[in-house]
Amino acid sequence: MKRSYSPTVRRRRISAQLRKFRKQEGLSAAAAGEKLGWAQQKVSKIESGEQKRIPPAELDALLDIYKVTDPQVRDALHECARLAKQRGWWTKYKEAFPGGLPDFESEASVIRSYEAQVIPGLLQTPDYAEAVFRAYKLREDAEIKRLVEARMERQHILNQVGPPDFTAVIDEAALHRLVGSEEVMRMQLRHLTHMAARHNIDIYVLPYRAGAHAATSGSFTIMDFPDPMDTSVVYVETPTSTLYLEEDEEVREFNTMISRAQSAALSPTLSLKLVEETITSLEE
Repeated sequence: MKRSYSPTVRRRRISAQLRKFRKQEGLSAAAAGEKLGWAQQKVSKIESGEQKRIPPAELDALLDIYKVTDPQVRDALHECARLAKQRGWWTKYKEAFPGGLPDFESEASVIRSYEAQVIPGLLQTPDYAEAVFRAYKLREDAEIKRLVEARMERQHILNQVGPPDFTAVIDEAALHRLVGSEEVMRMQLRHLTHMAARHNIDIYVLPYRAGAHAATSGSFTIMDFPDPMDTSVVYVETPTSTLYLEEDEEVREFNTMISRAQSAALSPTLSLKLVEETITSLEE
């Protein structure tokens, strides 16, 4: 499968680069805008990504006052701005991804996830995902079908050329919680063993006996990107909203949390053994 590209990541990239160039020139956002005769806050909106499209003429004007003359750098930023206008496949599933999670997953080189209650979405079977969606709130069958379809489509990033490395730390509770039915659980756990065999996927089970651990605050996902201009992002989902955290201090905190949770978890080999034992218990 071909690799998807994210307009959101490109907007972040070009915004970060323009902010860097402005600071190198010792200009405030207001001063840069004043030099160009632009409305107040326009430069700030470009740098924050609030302005989703940067016309070529505006980009050239910014690069001129920032004294960026290298043609390769300018061409690269123009290409970045052009790609930032494109729409990803996930835009047709806006109701399924209100926070635009696939926007970031599609370009991540490393994804690390801690799940406290259920199997991570990237590893769910259709039947398991359907049961999860039905448990959340009353929905029409057509809506459930579309949500499941969107989740399965999202999983294709693990099949693309150059897939991300995915590390999932899963609380043991997720293995034992009966989601859907015993048959649904058996199929889901069996699928987990199949996914664990892939070279780019590592599954760690955090056993009950680990007791209190660093990630007791709840589930989250950390995404790292191959381009050094793209800072890591932490994704946290709540019942009413989605949060993207990218400040250095915040990312460091979550990195520490998942590292400690992973250290407290069983090794991938022992984790797989526990999954197999759970499957056996469901067959008795």
